[in-house]
Amino acid sequence: MVGYILGRLLWMVPVLLVVSVITFTVMHLTPGGPFDRERKIPDAVRANIERKFGLDKPPVIQYLDYISGVLRGDLGPSFRDPRNSVSEILLSGLPVTAQLGAMALILGVIVGVPIGTVAALKQNTWVDYLGVAFSVSGYSIPSFVLAVIFILIFSVSLHWLPSSNWGTPAHMIMPTVALATGPAAILARYTRASILDVMRQDYIRTARAKGIHERLVITKHMLRNALIPVVTILGPIIAALITGSFIIETMFYVPGVGRLFVLAVAERDYPMIMGTTLFYAAIVALMNLVVDVLYGLIDPRIQVAS
Repeated sequence: MVGYILGRLLWMVPVLLVVSVITFTVMHLTPGGPFDRERKIPDAVRANIERKFGLDKPPVIQYLDYISGVLRGDLGPSFRDPRNSVSEILLSGLPVTAQLGAMALILGVIVGVPIGTVAALKQNTWVDYLGVAFSVSGYSIPSFVLAVIFILIFSVSLHWLPSSNWGTPAHMIMPTVALATGPAAILARYTRASILDVMRQDYIRTARAKGIHERLVITKHMLRNALIPVVTILGPIIAALITGSFIIETMFYVPGVGRLFVLAVAERDYPMIMGTTLFYAAIVALMNLVVDVLYGLIDPRIQVAS
């Protein structure tokens, strides 16, 4: 197990390297620059600024300089806020993004898995139809559309919840629910399909034939095996929560990493774009590794190759 984890961690290095090359290339091929303004900057001033940040060098040298800094733990200064480094800015927004993502994931699990379970156990009843309707509608409606609907209803019309900022439970409700609805719908759909498949297996019929209480059949034999496909999609769900937080944090003015990334793209803040992209790529890779390790914990029959 330890060897497998170390091997996966080492594979993250070339993955992050490829991500950095693609991001750097696309970033420099995109029209516009970090110091393009409505008021034209004098050429002498622009030249001094570009020299200060190394933008006067060839792109290949710029990339090599950046990677050498990353290897030393230096993500460079932010063009938008040169007084602070990219690392400091990311660390300032990370707790908020982590809190939002964790709450959305927990809410998605505690809503989606029970809905899928009950829908499967009550197959072809009105309960099942409601569960399927929730899965389809929750998956089909984008999070930013839900955000607009929530703001119009609960902030503009009813004045129950604040429409922006972060800090109090009232501020957290709408962003968390908007971000968690899609994952909850996906989990409900996969849980229902997985349980319906497990219910038809021979060992379930054998357990019932032995007279085991139905609650034990569901919790000990059915759910444990049905959760394996559900855990499989946790990696993509976490990735969706990460990318979805870009829009949600911007719409609700949440001071997290997602909003910082959107501001960096809008202002062509190259170091901030690179640092945020590498940060998100590393998080997604780590979460996929965690999901793979969880397989063996849920089902001992699954052995992780060492």
